[in-house]
Amino acid sequence: MEKVRRENKIFEWYDSLVFALAVIVLVFVFVCRIIVVSGSSMEPTLQGGDRVVVQSMLYKPHRGDVVVVDSYIEYGDPLVKRIIAVGGDTVDIDFETGEVSVNGEVLDEPYISAPTQQSFDVEFPLTVPQGKVFLMGDNRPHSTDSRSSQVGLIDERSILGKVLFRIAPLNRLGKIA
Repeated sequence: MEKVRRENKIFEWYDSLVFALAVIVLVFVFVCRIIVVSGSSMEPTLQGGDRVVVQSMLYKPHRGDVVVVDSYIEYGDPLVKRIIAVGGDTVDIDFETGEVSVNGEVLDEPYISAPTQQSFDVEFPLTVPQGKVFLMGDNRPHSTDSRSSQVGLIDERSILGKVLFRIAPLNRLGKIA
């Protein structure tokens, strides 16, 4: 009798462990993910090697959000960038002053490392089609983003989700704005 109780207890622990692991997997597949940032294109907001939590379920793109773009886009690697404009918005960049305008209003961008003075091969002003977003890194001199046809406009369906907060390194733990 004692042996049966012990086996039942072991089975209950095993059952609980399997259930807990299944819940964790489902949360990380459908609700949020942990992504490691590579490169310097989002400095000073994010550094290479930062680990961030990304909300992937029920996400709708909004201007100003820091997002992760899936790696199957033509650029090749997963991208972590900021949404500057969404479908229907018109983006213009004055590369002499470094100012970015959306729908005729100059953006207040306290998060960038330097003014936007580097141009690529995309012509401005540019109207973003519905279902697409225009992305830029916060480290504008060192970011390949929607200013380049190599990245271009990103289909909203390619966005894995919004970066919510940094979980590592611990000394920089916090919400991402």
